[in-house]
Amino acid sequence: MNTAEVLDIFRSAGAILEGHFILTSGLRSPVFLQKARVFMHADKTEALCRALAEKIRAAVPGRIDYVVGPAVGGLIPAYETSRHLGVPAIWVEREQGEFRLRRFEIEKGARVVVVEDIVTTGLSIRETIDCLRKLGAEVVAAACIIDRSAGKSDVGVPLVVLAEYEVPAYPADQLPPELAKLPAVKPGSRNI
Repeated sequence: MNTAEVLDIFRSAGAILEGHFILTSGLRSPVFLQKARVFMHADKTEALCRALAEKIRAAVPGRIDYVVGPAVGGLIPAYETSRHLGVPAIWVEREQGEFRLRRFEIEKGARVVVVEDIVTTGLSIRETIDCLRKLGAEVVAAACIIDRSAGKSDVGVPLVVLAEYEVPAYPADQLPPELAKLPAVKPGSRNI
């Protein structure tokens, strides 16, 4: 699956929104990828995650013991991707602002791939990796459906990307005039 095909799936689900959005990273953008509109369709989600699993399998040598997703955005793609890889899916969730593996145990030395929905700065993946490494896991790679930084985000491990879609993002004090005129909306989940 290539970038055009991934974006076609997002468009078909009405998941590419235009306006003035406050991203999870705090940056502002005229485009928001509302992946929930894709993930509500099992067939679309299955197609994306099957393709992502194929790319992970080709990129990661050796075994994978777990797929780990950061809550909330990474839960569905991590689960569906793990299904295609034939390994368990677990997740980290925020506890007092920090990711923790609250509901699961993980063996020291377990080989893990972190799966996220969309990457802008890579912060959620880096925080997930930090959590897992503290528990003794070996994070062998991370993966995402869309990298909206187009390869500019460094997550600290190899990043397997299904699609690159560079979308402008600005600090709040550096907005272009046409974006500054629009009311800002925060559709993400980080502070929920």
